[in-house]
Amino acid sequence: MVEEDLGEATITYEGPDGETETQTVQNEHVAYFQDHWIVKTGEDEQGRDLVRRIPASRVYHVERTVEQFEREVETLRDQVQSVADDLRSRFLGGESSSGSDRGSETEAFRIDVESGERDDGEESDDPNR
Repeated sequence: MVEEDLGEATITYEGPDGETETQTVQNEHVAYFQDHWIVKTGEDEQGRDLVRRIPASRVYHVERTVEQFEREVETLRDQVQSVADDLRSRFLGGESSSGSDRGSETEAFRIDVESGERDDGEESDDPNR
């Protein structure tokens, strides 16, 4: 099996001693989760991954090489849509992203994350748009 080269990521952050640290790893060894950057730093004697969790507030920047910028943006858009669907489901009683099970007391609108338009063609009430 041929492994695809997913590129590299360089993370620059403030270390515990207050000094700026830079670490370069394979793209698949760095992720953002729960307000922390998680970086694989190696493996222990049993072959388990060792990871460092770096609070997002200590990270200056992360540079990644990507095959195509559009593909990276599409992945981000999919992640945002997934979170929006999850929140909609939790707060509006299990509605799917299609909105087919709308309750009589709650009116929900699907908002496109790029344009800010509701699915009925009206603009959202978000003052930041």
